[in-house]
Amino acid sequence: MNPVAQSPRLWLQLLGEKDAPFVLELVNQPAWIANIGDKGVRTLDGAKRYLAEGPLASYRQHGFGLYLVSLKDGTPIGLCGLLKRDYLDHPDIGYALHSGHWGQGYAREAARAVLDLARQKGLGTLLAITLPQNQPSCALLETLGFSLDGLTQVPGGSEALRLYRLAL
Repeated sequence: MNPVAQSPRLWLQLLGEKDAPFVLELVNQPAWIANIGDKGVRTLDGAKRYLAEGPLASYRQHGFGLYLVSLKDGTPIGLCGLLKRDYLDHPDIGYALHSGHWGQGYAREAARAVLDLARQKGLGTLLAITLPQNQPSCALLETLGFSLDGLTQVPGGSEALRLYRLAL
């Protein structure tokens, strides 16, 4: 195993096509659809395409992306990593855990590992975006040291999102 980052209980690893079954399940969870959006991924081939056009393309283009978060026994529990969106001035942190692993501190632990990785990569500023009603995510970002910077609109989106900022 060759993790990109780790924490006391977690490994963060590059995603690959082998992770498509887990990604298919994760992106179709009600919380993902409500808080992140419906990616239209309904099949294993769709999950492979999502991986190829999203995280795998980001690794090549930016040197970072979303990573598979696994317990140290190898059980996949979510995604966490860095994204570079065209409409934001700096990379942002993103995360989502399978609902069976909520409330155990895993999101905070994975996000802290990603913050350390961002520092190692020399990123000076990190952003985060979330729906205002996603209070657990807002609270996590504040716990990590992010400050509310205002609201932003995703191009083509219908809702204003909270924009958070952290100087690394």
